Amino acid sequence: MLSIAIVGLPNVGKSTLFNALLGQAQAEASNYPFCTIDPNIGVVGVPDSRLEKISAIVKPQKVVPAAIQFVDIAGLVKGAHTGEGLGNQFLANIRECDAVLIVTRLFEDANITHVSGKIAPKDDIKTIILELIFKDLETVEKRMAGLEKQLKSGDQETAEILGVLKKVKNCLEKEKPVLMCELSKEEKELTKGLQLLTQKPMIFAANMSEGQIKNFNDLPEFKEVAETATTYQAKVMPIAAKLESDLIEFGEEAKDYLTEAGVKMSGLEELILESYDLLGLESFFTAGEKEARAWTIAKGAKAPQAAGVIHTDFEKKFIAAEVIKYNDFLASGGWAGAKEKGLVRTEGKEYVVRDGDVIIFRHGG
Repeated sequence: MLSIAIVGLPNVGKSTLFNALLGQAQAEASNYPFCTIDPNIGVVGVPDSRLEKISAIVKPQKVVPAAIQFVDIAGLVKGAHTGEGLGNQFLANIRECDAVLIVTRLFEDANITHVSGKIAPKDDIKTIILELIFKDLETVEKRMAGLEKQLKSGDQETAEILGVLKKVKNCLEKEKPVLMCELSKEEKELTKGLQLLTQKPMIFAANMSEGQIKNFNDLPEFKEVAETATTYQAKVMPIAAKLESDLIEFGEEAKDYLTEAGVKMSGLEELILESYDLLGLESFFTAGEKEARAWTIAKGAKAPQAAGVIHTDFEKKFIAAEVIKYNDFLASGGWAGAKEKGLVRTEGKEYVVRDGDVIIFRHGG
């Protein structure tokens, strides 16, 4: 399951954003640092209108959307990598996630203290990233010390890994995230086991007020966040967390209100799209009388790998995949009509699954 860590300085609106994303007030959002001590974890279904349309045709007993997990990490502060503000515990929570969502504050509110005393999104982002960099540097140096002891045995693989880590260390010492290090695909594989924090893809969420979101592109502060995102090879998105959190109880009417406020789609929907794009993910569907379901795979995944997402045995015992394009499935009114029109294809192990494919997998018993 895709997992995203929501991080930021205290009082930037992380827990408020978490509440908005989950559609319910699960996280405590208070005006003091570290109000989130243990990470709040929430799993939500990925909104996908295609699954709704497929379900309308097959009328299954159960509809299961793809899922995404959000982890609301407690506020980080300068010195977190040394344990300041319980930082070591919080940084460890990030390690298990696939991507990092850095929330920075653009909104003004005299009732909510800003830890640095002013709205300075570029500085806030740098503080967070530096803490992640320092923690990675500590991890790399520890690993290098261990490898240097092994190097005496003359092991070639150890020497190779050590060489890669020296490149990573040099990059981190220049205050660059690992993502910005020039590493080959093979070199990146060698660093995977370390679960480096700055090797994870990043999204910057510019959290603003309802008034700001209407013309966010004109805000100097948002332009500052966008420029900083370019520097760090991150994606950027505007969000009005408090507005969306306040609208939770309004249900369907909330969409109309967001439209009036100048917001094209909910923060959840936009974040899902950005996250999928950032991590190179897409969805395929299975559809039958018992269940219609969306599954998440990496772009470029072949049919056996996609089958393995459903069950590991399906990948091992893969025989073939019956595939129909999403639009053909709708136009044909489901499997029976598609088969009559000859639109269902039988594909083998080398078939690359495409976003929106509707599939039945054939496998050995």
